Amino acid sequence: MAITAQEVNKLRQMTGAGMMDCKKALVEADGDFDKAIEILRKKGQKVSASRSDRETTEGAVFVKASDDHKEAVLVSLNCETDFVAKNDDFQQFGKQILDVAFKNKPVSTDALKALKIDDLTVGEKITEMVGKIGEKIEIGAYEHMQGEMVVTYIHAGNRLGVLVAMENTNDAAEEAGKDVAMQIAAMNPVGLNKDSVDQATIDRELEIGKEQARAEGKPENMLDKIAQGKLNKFFKDNTLMEQSYVKDPSMTITQYLNSVNKGLKVTQFKRVSVTA
Repeated sequence: MAITAQEVNKLRQMTGAGMMDCKKALVEADGDFDKAIEILRKKGQKVSASRSDRETTEGAVFVKASDDHKEAVLVSLNCETDFVAKNDDFQQFGKQILDVAFKNKPVSTDALKALKIDDLTVGEKITEMVGKIGEKIEIGAYEHMQGEMVVTYIHAGNRLGVLVAMENTNDAAEEAGKDVAMQIAAMNPVGLNKDSVDQATIDRELEIGKEQARAEGKPENMLDKIAQGKLNKFFKDNTLMEQSYVKDPSMTITQYLNSVNKGLKVTQFKRVSVTA
């Protein structure tokens, strides 16, 4: 029976096997997908569908910024083992995806997967790589950021990347941005400032504060005030602009940036880890 290109592609998506192998298996199976998968397996083909329930806790983060530092993209490519993450083919593949993302600036991970590398989509290339390497591989994160100045940072081992957008910049701002990116990598703030923290987190912290105070035997009429104090401490410890600057704890990040240039501030940031 005649096998269409769409059917061959569907089997490739399902299994990660090569195009000609998929076509031969479908012809032999008279178009029956389950039978075709069985044929591929009997011939020793690694079938990616069997990897779908595996965890991808290893991988690498890739970043690229424009020459004028006004925009940058970040892509994390995840896999199952550290051995594969350090493989040259895997690293090159991650850089290919990064280049396509940087060139096209897709609006989402799904849109990125639909872009072409040579004659195949990124999604199809991932399926192909799964079949080649024999591990589950997936895009863990994709971020595109724009700003007056966007600074990128990759932590040692390429397992963690940070993008930082700033405004009111000067010649020293890029170096300051690197310092702030390192702070974000180390301290993992939950938000930019207290206004960026969602209400659910605030409600949770207030409730925790009340329960802690109650357990300490504090009077009921003091619980709200004590909980608010604990919430303010939470903001100081966990929001970037209010955190103590790691390199000089006598200053907050806000104060540090103002010391570099009056009004210099972070407008947004993204922190991506392959194990997040």
